[in-house]
Amino acid sequence: MKNSLLIIAFALLGSSTFAQQKTDFHTWAATPPMGWNSWDCYGPTVTETEVKANADYMSSYMKKSGWEYIVVDIRWYVTNDKSHGYNETNPDYNIDAYGRFIPSVARFPSAAGGKGFKPLADYLHSKGLKFGIHIMRGIPVIAVKQGLPIKGSKATAKDIYSEKDQCKWLHDMYTIVPGKEGSQEYYNSIFELYASWGLDFVKVDDLSAPIYFAEEIEMIRKAINRTGRKIVLSTSPGETPIANGAHVQQHANMWRTVNDFWDNWKPLNEHFEVFERWNQWRAPGAWPDGDMLPLGRIGIRAEVGNPRMTAFTKDEQYTLMTLWSIFRSPLMFGGNLPDNDPFTLSLITNKNVLSVLNKSKNNKPVLNDTTKAIWTAEPTDKPGKYLAVFNRTEQKMPVSVDLSSYGFPSSCTITDLWTGKVLGKFSGTFTPDINAHGAGLYLVSGK
Repeated sequence: MKNSLLIIAFALLGSSTFAQQKTDFHTWAATPPMGWNSWDCYGPTVTETEVKANADYMSSYMKKSGWEYIVVDIRWYVTNDKSHGYNETNPDYNIDAYGRFIPSVARFPSAAGGKGFKPLADYLHSKGLKFGIHIMRGIPVIAVKQGLPIKGSKATAKDIYSEKDQCKWLHDMYTIVPGKEGSQEYYNSIFELYASWGLDFVKVDDLSAPIYFAEEIEMIRKAINRTGRKIVLSTSPGETPIANGAHVQQHANMWRTVNDFWDNWKPLNEHFEVFERWNQWRAPGAWPDGDMLPLGRIGIRAEVGNPRMTAFTKDEQYTLMTLWSIFRSPLMFGGNLPDNDPFTLSLITNKNVLSVLNKSKNNKPVLNDTTKAIWTAEPTDKPGKYLAVFNRTEQKMPVSVDLSSYGFPSSCTITDLWTGKVLGKFSGTFTPDINAHGAGLYLVSGK
């Protein structure tokens, strides 16, 4: 009997410990992460100078609005990469003795002397910002070919890899076989290195779609937890299989709901169905991710298109920011920040709109058809209720909202959150005129 009680006690303790760990890492992203990512501007070619220029801009103009992450996207370990397709012909990889990719000194000069990304992370931290990188799932092919040792294990890279399920669009990595001696240790070793650099955010690609690698996600979660550093985990690409919603919510801070999102109306319009599908899986610290915001000046050395200001109309940009905010998606800005015009800066720093993103609950779609959509939410910091109205058609049109049908007071005061203007008192219905592909976002208060 005594032994049985001990077993139960240890089981409860283990369950409590797991619950505590889960709670802890979700608190690292208590609100949807907001930052900048180099992909939409620079593809796999961004340099340290460009990263710092974006960080300087964010620190000066956006930090006070809650923007904080600076993320270096794909292939920072390749010296001679290119835009509009990866250099897979003769990539010049940078890798250490334990098979861990390290930054290209040609692109990131402060990494010289084995310093890695620590000097860059220190620079960002000095600005009050946080540092992130992109990595690929698995172990480098070059580490396998060279039979490099795994730190913390007697195994080598050759002992833990499989060519099965290798990424189809980039061939830098092989799959890591779960359960092999050295597999967990390899993930431990890379996150130990990243933590020593001062990493705050990691986006792991080829992890969640088209194949959902549950066991590798779990290895990554363990490796991050082991470091003791608060490294927010983002899984990519999308769409993450919705059947794995509970698993990804349990192990990651954010996960992609779509494939790469660019600046044209069709994929933006598709987000109404995508976000409705994923709405039930949002939880504090676990955020379905609508992907980066292709706003401002993009395409400088990117994979899609040439240098340009976003092709979205201003109304479409309002729709994007309104929908992402009422859904509470992470916001990762894709444009080159120093090239922002006043409109773009105002779009991403509107305090009323960002309050919907960061301080709301019970967010949900209440109407969605081919012509219009309506979402509601409740503020957590003030009385009233939020209302978002969208026009999905090619023409300006009135969108009638029967207030009582959606839980609003029959008589109320409505404030336009984009402009801050009080529109007046309304009874029964509220019928704003919404521009083609446009949106309205409102605070609805009682009598």
